[in-house]
Order: sequence, then structure tokens, then C-alpha cells
Amino acid sequence: MKKKLVLESGEVFHGNGFGADQEIEGEVVFNTGMTGYQELISDPSYCGQIVCMTYPLIGNYGINRDDYESIEPAIKGLIVKEVCDFPSNFRNQMTLSEFFQKRNLSGISGIDTRRLTRIIRNSGSVKAKIVNENADENSVIASLKNTEFNTDQVARVSTKTAYASPGRGLKVVLVDFGSKLGILRELTQRDCDVTVVSHDITAEEILLMNPDGIMLSNGPGDPQDVKGATEMIQKLLGKVPVFGICLGHQLIALASGAKTFKLKFGHRGGNHPVLDLKTNKVAITSQNHSYAVDQESLKNTDLEETHIALNDRTNEGVKHKLYPCFSVQHHPESSPGPEDSNYLFDEFIEMMEQFKVKDSSI
Repeated sequence: MKKKLVLESGEVFHGNGFGADQEIEGEVVFNTGMTGYQELISDPSYCGQIVCMTYPLIGNYGINRDDYESIEPAIKGLIVKEVCDFPSNFRNQMTLSEFFQKRNLSGISGIDTRRLTRIIRNSGSVKAKIVNENADENSVIASLKNTEFNTDQVARVSTKTAYASPGRGLKVVLVDFGSKLGILRELTQRDCDVTVVSHDITAEEILLMNPDGIMLSNGPGDPQDVKGATEMIQKLLGKVPVFGICLGHQLIALASGAKTFKLKFGHRGGNHPVLDLKTNKVAITSQNHSYAVDQESLKNTDLEETHIALNDRTNEGVKHKLYPCFSVQHHPESSPGPEDSNYLFDEFIEMMEQFKVKDSSI
């Protein structure tokens, strides 16, 4: 299938389609990971986006049953230099192209991904469309300029019905803004009794469950579009320990009076260095976000900065000065990516245990 990628800014890339034969449009972003494409494709935080992989060969170890981060992929499409049709791995069950066909997803290969990445780095994330080779480019560009993408990504990927992952340890309520299964795995590995709830749950409904801690998950889109979340967090602070990841981190900042802004081209990949300001140690982290917390706005809040990104010095973590609450912008569940910051889940467990002791002594 001859296809082409048309950017809103006017650039056109010619290549070959793979997966489902359909036209797709979305925001084009790039990911710098060398591996982890299956986790990336199934990450709900990519809802509505077309992802350009900077590594030149994608699909070389196929698709397997174990590396999914959600049941239904929310990604819009994939852009690669070369898609591998003959993967080699003992866990391989199907090719990337076969998976895309089964899931009705579309991608394009054979284009200059380095040039596309430079365009995004220079101009920022851009709207684009993958169309048939004979499509009129001017009409596509005009259509993209008049297209406003939806702001309900969290509602689309969040669970509609609460469900439990039983354990005999601490009781955690995981608020699903687009949660990856990696977060659930990390909590259950620590024997937590986890209840996963929808993004629009109220603080009162959460407190009725009498949890030992609240986990605020990752998710797609602009944190300011997630209506009701900041009010819910404000009512929980001080009453129960809270740990936020990615979108959950941004929502904690908004709930505490800080501000967020959209990055020029975001952070996506499994190789981003982050400095822990308390220990002065650097962790290589997995990241996927378009928005960041405004560091200047933290000065007028009860939050203190705990982590910064070494690539661009943006905020990567905060801790509440008064209440048991902390959050990070990166992904300590490392799906995909390094496990350097996995210790943050242990700190969450320790924070919940200390709060229980303190609460019982009152």
C-alpha cells in the first residue's frame, strides 16, 4: 500500500502503509526508545497520537502476549523507517504488521524519520494525516488546519467500571486516568489490595472505601481538561497518602495551586536522565508526556521540587510540605524502560505504613 504522511505545516513524506488500510489523523510526536514498541502501542497515554519512532528498525522481536500495557490500544498510528516482517524472538507470536491488522491500526514505513523528528524538534508537535498516495495534499492540509482534536482522551481510556486486584497488604485505590498495567503490577507485587476506579470518581466515594493510599495514574492529554480531578485531590490531601505518576503528577500540582504548560515537543522514550535533588543521584527514566509543571508557579504553593529533567531542566517531581503526598513526571513502573526509579513504589508503601501508625496513635 503506497501511502503518504501529510503535515499541517505542508511537508509530505511518501512511504508504504502497514496494518489496516485506512486514513488516520492525529498529533505527530516522536519517541526515542530503541525497544518497547509493544508497550508503547498499548500505552493509553498515546490516545489520539501518531508516534514516530526514531530508532530505524521496529518490530524485530515481534509481538507477544506478555508486554501489553492495556487491553485496547488507544494510539492512532505509528511511523517507522523500517518495519520488520521476519521477527526473531522466542516469545514472538505475530509480526507488528499482523498485530496492526488485527487491531485495526495503521502505520507508515519507509519515510525519513530523522527528518521528521528534526521538524518536530524545531517546530513542535504537529497535526498530520496518513492518506493514500493519490490524495490531494492541499485539501488534506486545509482539512488539518481546520481540525480541532478532542479533549476527552482521559474519558476515552479510563475504566468505566471499578474492578479489584486482590491482595493481603495495604489497600490502594488506583484512580485510572489512562493507567498502564505496569502500575498495577508494581502494586500487586508488593501485595497491595488494589481497587481500580474511574477518573470521575469523587473524593467522598474514595474515602468510603477506607483506603491506605491513593494512586493517581498516568494518562493522555492536557491536565486542565480533566474536569473534577483537582477538586477530588484537594479533598483527599491530608486524609490519605497520595502518589501521582505523569498526569497524576500534573493534577496534584494543579490541585495545589501550581500551573502546567505544553512542552514544545514533549518527552517520550526510555532514556531520559532525571536528577533526584534530595540524593543528588541521576536515574535514567521512561517518559511520555506533552505537558509539564511550571517551576516558577511552585513557589507560591505548599509543594517543593524533588526532581528535575537534565535534558531541559523542567520539573520531574514534587513533594507536599504538609501532607503525605508526592509525585513524579516520569514512569517508575518502567513499561517500557529502565527500572532506576522503581524504588518510588517502595517509598509509597513506607509512606502509607507510617501514616497508618500515626493515624492509629491519635
